[in-house]
Amino acid sequence: MRIIIIGAGMTGLSAARILTQQGHDVIVLDKGRGVGGRMSTRTIEQAKADHGAQYFSVKSPEFKALIEELVSNNVAKEWQLAQRENIRYIGTKGMNSIPKKLAESLNVKLNEKVVTITGNTLKTESGNSYDFNNLIITIPIPQVIELLQNSNITPTENDQAVLNSIKYDPCIAVMAVLKQPTGFPSGGIILENQPVAWIADNFQKGITPFPTVTLHASADYSRNRLEDDLQVVSKEMLTSVNQYIPTDIILTSQVHRWRYSLARKRHESAFYQLENRLIFLAGDGFGIGNVEGAFLSGYEAATAIS
Repeated sequence: MRIIIIGAGMTGLSAARILTQQGHDVIVLDKGRGVGGRMSTRTIEQAKADHGAQYFSVKSPEFKALIEELVSNNVAKEWQLAQRENIRYIGTKGMNSIPKKLAESLNVKLNEKVVTITGNTLKTESGNSYDFNNLIITIPIPQVIELLQNSNITPTENDQAVLNSIKYDPCIAVMAVLKQPTGFPSGGIILENQPVAWIADNFQKGITPFPTVTLHASADYSRNRLEDDLQVVSKEMLTSVNQYIPTDIILTSQVHRWRYSLARKRHESAFYQLENRLIFLAGDGFGIGNVEGAFLSGYEAATAIS
């Protein structure tokens, strides 16, 4: 059976692994230049910084089995954040090392943005067509809605209720390479009621040989400044944490806009099948959210198809 998966983030890769292992013909399409989605690591000159998801927890037996395998292969490792009691996990060479490992044995086609669905055929921006028996869409719901509109697919009343129920918070991320280490407590600093909600220390995480930090703006600040000049916003964010990161130790910085950073309101089930269609919606907008929830969403959608 031919199964197409749109999105090479944790959800899409999770589903693809299971379906491929079961012998299905699986193709994963992603509009980006690399896999991982929000499990993303950026190189800034010779430094590296995780600028999407910073860490994740492990609770379910299915996810635990995967992470134990990744830890044994030195792809993931335990990580303790000073302001949190429970052990978290990170990628040993950056968060994107995990999706890269998951994608190794999969048929992933990058730079392929799906623009329409006609019957059981997808068409991409590059002009390619892909036929499918089942389709799993793992991109953020606003992008799903746009794809359905462009495809002249009208959701049923129940479909629309599910689509309308999922809401996302944005996040503006700033990555800064420093002249010297921060001296932060283990991992970074969580802030309250400030423009910057969280400062992560990539150097302490062990993913870069150079002092490098990632700042994540709060949801409210990000929402209010999302369409503003990002260079101005970046400077404002760095100035707001001057007590932790003095301006004179910043060598260089970059900024990134995550329009759909975190699903604030999610559909209660781990995935959803559009009525009367072999199209399944999955991602961190379904189930428990976060990295583990994204994995479980793909896992459950794949299990339903198989």
